[in-house]
Amino acid sequence: MVTALIFPLLLLQAIAVRLTVLRLPEPDGERSGYCGDGSELRLLIVGDSAAAGVGVTKQAQAISGQLTTSLAEKHRVNWLLVARTGFTSSDLIAELNALPSQQFNYVLISVGVNDVTGLTRAKQWSKNITTIAHILKTKFGAPNVIFSGVPPMEKFKAIPFPLNFFLGKQANKLNELMITALACEQKNTILKFDLPFKPEYLAKDGIHPSELAYSAWAQQTANECFLYKNEHT
Repeated sequence: MVTALIFPLLLLQAIAVRLTVLRLPEPDGERSGYCGDGSELRLLIVGDSAAAGVGVTKQAQAISGQLTTSLAEKHRVNWLLVARTGFTSSDLIAELNALPSQQFNYVLISVGVNDVTGLTRAKQWSKNITTIAHILKTKFGAPNVIFSGVPPMEKFKAIPFPLNFFLGKQANKLNELMITALACEQKNTILKFDLPFKPEYLAKDGIHPSELAYSAWAQQTANECFLYKNEHT
């Protein structure tokens, strides 16, 4: 009832954000390659603008560059980045279906923000998450899959109140649905965002990660998921 009453305001704020927020390009740089020495680790990074590295100018500063650099300290990393600004969970399914079958050890996924802003229904979101996990298991060699949690959108500085509060609640709901959808799936990890969201962790658009945030995300992913599992398997 409350949401219905303030819906006109939310709609106006959403339109204003789309019209006024700085649009940042995807960074330049390679989207596949090899780095490091040691046992081979095949890595796929897929998803939305955060996976694509929006917020920095070079892929070396983004999640792909910083994560592969971290993993390359102990492994020969064979990596591939498939990401695009605006991708929803449905877009990601289509992209995964279009990729040729191949083997990966690990997959990092960033998706959900565009599902929040695009008002993806709960049932569809849960179905999409399950479908993504199934495709990765059957088509890409049952890799260890790391789903990055949908970030707390109420902390995006470019989004005003009460729109940020509404989007934050929706993001939290999608995270809860993701946990439920993946409860029975093996080799799946949900990585919660553990960032202070201080100004220096946001890019100049007030929405996307900065280089510092990408560094923290990469280290958290490597330390808690990749390197730990490699050392204990």
